Amino acid sequence: MKCIFALSMLCLASGAVVKAAEVLRPRGVPLSKASFYDPTRDFNCLDGSGTIPFAYVNDDYCDCQDGSDEPGTSACPNGFFHCTNVGHSPLNIPSSRVNDGVCDCCDASDEYASVSNCVDTCRELGRAAREEAAKQQEERLKGFQMRQSMIEEGRKRKKEAEVKIDELKKEREEAEAARNEKEEIKKLVEEPEKEALEKYNAIEQERKAKAEAEQKAKEDAEAREAFAHLDNDGDGILTVAELQSRQTFDTNRDGEVTAEEAKFYLRQEETMDLETFLVSGWPMMRPTYKMDQRMFVPPTTEAPAEALTPPPVPGSEGKDEGDMEEDDGIEDYDLPEDDDVEDIPKEEEEEEIDQKYDDETQKLVDAANKAREDFDEADRRVRDLTRELRSLEETQEKDYGPEEEFRVMDGNCYEFTDREYTYRLCPFDKAVQKPKAGHGEIRLGQWGEWTGPEEDKYSRMKYTSGQTCWNGPARSADVHLYCGVETKLTGVTEPNRCEYLFEMTTPAVCTKPEDVSGDEGTPHGHTEL
Repeated sequence: MKCIFALSMLCLASGAVVKAAEVLRPRGVPLSKASFYDPTRDFNCLDGSGTIPFAYVNDDYCDCQDGSDEPGTSACPNGFFHCTNVGHSPLNIPSSRVNDGVCDCCDASDEYASVSNCVDTCRELGRAAREEAAKQQEERLKGFQMRQSMIEEGRKRKKEAEVKIDELKKEREEAEAARNEKEEIKKLVEEPEKEALEKYNAIEQERKAKAEAEQKAKEDAEAREAFAHLDNDGDGILTVAELQSRQTFDTNRDGEVTAEEAKFYLRQEETMDLETFLVSGWPMMRPTYKMDQRMFVPPTTEAPAEALTPPPVPGSEGKDEGDMEEDDGIEDYDLPEDDDVEDIPKEEEEEEIDQKYDDETQKLVDAANKAREDFDEADRRVRDLTRELRSLEETQEKDYGPEEEFRVMDGNCYEFTDREYTYRLCPFDKAVQKPKAGHGEIRLGQWGEWTGPEEDKYSRMKYTSGQTCWNGPARSADVHLYCGVETKLTGVTEPNRCEYLFEMTTPAVCTKPEDVSGDEGTPHGHTEL
């Protein structure tokens, strides 16, 4: 009975009569393994685990450990069923799916004994697959053609950069020579200028020293006059009582100068002589003293309200004219109300500003200024050329691909926006992230290197040394490049914390498509018998 069942399962791969080159093989066996299934001799398990009569093949009982004796049934859990799928792509499925009521093979060969109404749809699916393959091939061909244009443009730019570098080197040599010449001229004209100005500097120093001495003498006289004014008894010693007689030192404006207030200005001493006053007393008293020049009248037991009123401050409004003119019997000491005393008379200051050199010296100064301006201009020219040259040389050192196909991407930036952020990738420069609801941007990384696999090195870009995450590593970005007719970002994700994955299409990675045309058997030109 077992032999009868096995023979009934022996059939052609397609389950029907095919061309003259037909090959007999059990159901579920791919053409590539048909030679192992020879009905004229015993079957050897493909893993070498045993030998069984050929009649046991596809008898719905698992005899081989690898399940190779049951390619067309679901008896072995580790076996595989081969779908021939004439008109579409062949397919291998687990044996457990055979006759499970689900159509896994488009030619319905996996459900030969089930009640599922599976029909052969391989030709329709194959036609759609071929149409899609043709479309993809057309896109790839277009991308490849665009890549050729990128290669041509890249090589052109490289050549132009080489020519420009040579030109800049020559220009810089000329500019350096001109700068050196200007520098020599500058040195020559600065020497006589320096000698001519030395006498003016000496005169200026002398004038300043004189002005400072005059100012010091003026301040010293002012301090001595103030001391004499405060020293009521003229004994050359200031006392607490003498300061208490001056309403000026009523710092809290309660109508009375207390001993504590007076001693504050005497540096916590009972008395102060002239020498101490000049050194430390007057600098402390001067602002208060000059603020109010009205002398203090010691309050009586029944002092009028006016005596308790804080003294008027010069420049204040609303004071009674009679009070302002009240005489305390002591001669007023008139000093300027403004605490700021000009160190240099206005006429002298204007004279200093308008100071001019004699004609001969002025000519030397003008010549030196012109020489310095000429040198600065020549020096800027050299620095500008050096900077431009360095930038071009750094560009030439970058790896733009084996055929310069990526060079045209340098200098451009591409953006992708999701719900929260806008990402911008500037190839060979940087990758950044900008919040849609905020300001500023976060640097995700600077251009690093190509990191694709050995056989496809230029399929990935790495950007490193971005801004450091909070309690985390520095941000980085990995850019995966795919063939496309347009250079653009198609997606950005963050698969790991602070590590970003950019997906980008560009013609630069499009290779020449292979010919996928073939007969109607499969989209790849292979028909299985």
